[in-house]
Amino acid sequence: MPQRTVLCFGDSNTHGTRAMRHMGDRRRLERNQRWPTVMATVLGPDWDVIAEGHPGRTSVFEDPIEGAHKSGLRALHALLESHRPIDLVLIMLGTNDLKARFGLSASDIALGIQRLALEVRRSDSGPEVTPPQVMLMAPVRVLEGGCLAEIFSGAENTSTALPGHLAQIAASQDFGFTDTNSVARVDPVDGVHLSAESHAAIGAHVAKAVTDFMA
Repeated sequence: MPQRTVLCFGDSNTHGTRAMRHMGDRRRLERNQRWPTVMATVLGPDWDVIAEGHPGRTSVFEDPIEGAHKSGLRALHALLESHRPIDLVLIMLGTNDLKARFGLSASDIALGIQRLALEVRRSDSGPEVTPPQVMLMAPVRVLEGGCLAEIFSGAENTSTALPGHLAQIAASQDFGFTDTNSVARVDPVDGVHLSAESHAAIGAHVAKAVTDFMA
C-alpha cells in the first residue's frame, strides 16, 4: 500500500504553543513533543503526517483584532492544494472562536467547523482527484485563568458544549470524530494551551482513531 497522507489543520494547540506565562509569550514545544509528531511516530512509516497549526486560527471568522488571515477558511484551499494528494484531513479548531470578542454560541462554532469540513469534501485534493476523508477533533475545554482569562471570558461553558455539537455534525455528515477531552486537559497556567503530557496523550489517542477510521 502506498504511503498515506494526513493533514492536521489546527491552531496553536497543533502548532505546539506552550502555556503562556504572559501576553506575547511565544515559547513552543519541541517538535517531537507535539501531538502530530507523536501521532506520526505511532502510525509509523506508512503515514506522512503534515502539521498545519496556526496560532490564533479560527474556523471561518476573520479576527477584527489579530487580522483576517486568522480565518481557517482563508487558508484551507491553499493548504489542500499544496499538500495533495491528501487521504485524511484532521480538523481541530474552535478554541479561538471562543474568544469573547466573537460572542459565538457552541452551535455557531460547530457550524463554522462544519463549513470547513464540507469545503474539504467539495475539493479534489484526495487520491485520484477525489475528496480527502475528514475527521473532526473536539478541542480540549478551556479554563478562564492566567493572562488569557479576559480574552476567553465566558468560554468555559461554551467550550464544554462544543464536543456534543461536533459529534452530532460528524454523525449526520459521515465525518470521523474524536474528543480530545477523553485523554487531555489544558494547562492551568493559561487555561488554553497544552502540556507536553497532553500532547503525548492526544497523539497516541488520535493515531488509534485514525487507524480505526481509515481501516
